[in-house]
Amino acid sequence: MPTDDQLAASIAEKLADYRFGEIAAPDALHVELWGGQFPKAVRSTVLSEMNAVLSQNYLSKELAVGFLDGLLGSEKLTGGDPKGFWSSAKLLNIQQNGNSQAEMIALFDGLSKSKFGPLAEPETPSSYVYIDDVIFTGNRVATDLINWFQNDGPDGAVVHIIVLAMHKSGSWWIRQKLDKFAKDSGKKFDYHLWFGVEIENRKAYRNSSEIYWPISLPPSASEYSRGPYPFDARTPGCTGTPFSSEANRQILEGALLEAGMKIRSFSAQPAANLRPLGFSSFSVGFGATIVTYRNCPNNAPLALWWGDPDAAPGHPFRNWRPLTPRKTYAKPFVNFDF
Repeated sequence: MPTDDQLAASIAEKLADYRFGEIAAPDALHVELWGGQFPKAVRSTVLSEMNAVLSQNYLSKELAVGFLDGLLGSEKLTGGDPKGFWSSAKLLNIQQNGNSQAEMIALFDGLSKSKFGPLAEPETPSSYVYIDDVIFTGNRVATDLINWFQNDGPDGAVVHIIVLAMHKSGSWWIRQKLDKFAKDSGKKFDYHLWFGVEIENRKAYRNSSEIYWPISLPPSASEYSRGPYPFDARTPGCTGTPFSSEANRQILEGALLEAGMKIRSFSAQPAANLRPLGFSSFSVGFGATIVTYRNCPNNAPLALWWGDPDAAPGHPFRNWRPLTPRKTYAKPFVNFDF
């Protein structure tokens, strides 16, 4: 059994390229300080299971490059003529919020130039490519594409949606929204989803979910047993990727849930969607287990990304050290009362 020091070093190694060039690389001490915020009785298991989750669901830049490079030459996508396909395709830069699309386009463009040389933008594209890092709820992709179809997308457009990872409820939502828009608007188009990793997070399949989905609520989170979207417990026993065991999964989920409730208590009026296991309108939060080298999603547990030990004295952010500090692009999700 690895020691806490060894686990901290292993986690730091996995996160070595997290927000590289923007923040100091997470080291073992940083991980130890993060882990030290959890009760001593569960601290070792939290570190051990977080190490297991990140082993499966941390998307490094190396992994992103490998996936995108593979798609550039994919016979299934390009029809056996990669250079011809990409010469006639147009990359869409239409994301309304965030920087992930622009950053993924830059990465993709660099790989394309190294493989094919500079490609001129086609006057009449044969297809369009919407590229991003991860699909969580699917709402952003659906909204971006519907707005594009309404304003600029030509009739008969073929759109390839390319992401490193996709949640199954997100892909379902995209199909629902795009198919309904096509039916209601009469707009004709076709779309295809391409992804490296697919993650089970649908409510009907919660017992085999691959996100944080607790088997019960602690007293501190009893408020989520009520309301229009009350908590639905997961039945234990079907644990697989990315968790190492059912027992360890339960300990990590419980610790992250309790920590998230503690974080919410730092604000006099926490936003309703700022839930302990991630930003969401539902239950205890989205529960994302994915973290990318670019950023930690706000759909992940608050204990991973909320807080800043270097914030101004007296600021609530000083009350928690995040494992993977999040780069934000919008207004804070918490209202503070000083």
